[in-house]
Amino acid sequence: MRKIKIRSELMEYLLELAREFYPNEFGGFLREKDGVFEEVLIIPKGYFGRGSVYFDTWLLPHDETVKGTVHTHPSPSARPSRADLHFFSKFGGVHLIISYPFTRDSVRAYTSEGEEVAIEIVD
Repeated sequence: MRKIKIRSELMEYLLELAREFYPNEFGGFLREKDGVFEEVLIIPKGYFGRGSVYFDTWLLPHDETVKGTVHTHPSPSARPSRADLHFFSKFGGVHLIISYPFTRDSVRAYTSEGEEVAIEIVD
């Protein structure tokens, strides 16, 4: 199984954001440096609702370091929905879904095709 690496500090920050946005969903884009996800870009002018996240793609900066996305599910399921898979196909890279109760054990990573990827948390 393919594996991604994410900084511990970023993982904790994403979990904190998920808890703060609950019961609404949260979404962002992940920046990668030297093979490790290190930062999140919050979706500009996004709508963070109870069942979805919407944003204007024209507001996204051109950023070669963006290699993935992250969003939350306010339910215990981290499985990608059809809408998630459609979104994944538009943005490529790796996609994190953080499900309730927003702990490290409730985070899953997927390819653009929806195949699960292992997560390694690094310091």
